[in-house]
Amino acid sequence: MNEQGLLAEQFETHRRRLRAVAYRMLGSIAEADDAVQEAWLKLSRADTSDVDNMSGWLTIVVARVCLNMLRARSRRREEFVEGRVPEPIIDRADGMDPEHEALIGDSVGLALLVVLETLAPAERVAFVLHDAFAVPFEEIAPIVGRTPAAARQLASRARRRVRGASPGSDEDLQTQRSVVDAFVAAVRSGDFVGLIAVLDPDIVLRADGGTRWVGATREIRGATSVGRSALTITRLLAGMAVQNALVNGAAGIVSRDADGAPFSVMGFTVRDGRIVEIDVLADPERLARLDLTILDPALG
Repeated sequence: MNEQGLLAEQFETHRRRLRAVAYRMLGSIAEADDAVQEAWLKLSRADTSDVDNMSGWLTIVVARVCLNMLRARSRRREEFVEGRVPEPIIDRADGMDPEHEALIGDSVGLALLVVLETLAPAERVAFVLHDAFAVPFEEIAPIVGRTPAAARQLASRARRRVRGASPGSDEDLQTQRSVVDAFVAAVRSGDFVGLIAVLDPDIVLRADGGTRWVGATREIRGATSVGRSALTITRLLAGMAVQNALVNGAAGIVSRDADGAPFSVMGFTVRDGRIVEIDVLADPERLARLDLTILDPALG
């Protein structure tokens, strides 16, 4: 095997970790894969003869690529919409794909990714690298263009935002599913009382429809408001195939139109037997980037 082949083989041993780093930073598998691919291109062109820690070197390269992508995203006006929902990882309702488990670990639910979307690019990079992957601030500092002390402050600010936000579901998957099933049944039947019964009084619904829902409210708070909003989609659901799925490891649903095209992905956060957060991705362009092939084609 030639030198380039050996380098490619070595890179593959780190790909899973690099994808996990990039997904937490970008909230999109497609963009994470682009970042990892760019890291490979940089590696293939670099002189790595003096690199002692290839995993650390590649992690820093991916972090720099992700930081540039986040900064470019923040400069685009369309990204400043309220309620932007990250692109979720979809699995069958009966269990996660091992590759997906490696991507999200045991803590990267939509609730966390939504909070990470609100951070400044440098804050997000510093927090993810240090808190999730134990990269020291001395190595983070040159990535974000700050001193180690300033990089520590970036991560600290991000950590406070994350801690002050809603945590993930505290219920087992079976309980989550029963609550989500009750939500769907109430929406389908137009049962407002039944719907309110499964919603936390302080529930937050975020809806990201992209071009589909231009001008629509992006964030709704409170059980009554969320319940009324949910009932407005009753007629839509009547013509939809709704499939149970795992959305970043938690109970969720995928709806498809009469042609089988994905219409929305809904992720739920359940605590104390009630839904505290609903995150809806219905942006056609971003839905098209999701890999839904893992789902059983027999919908319903």
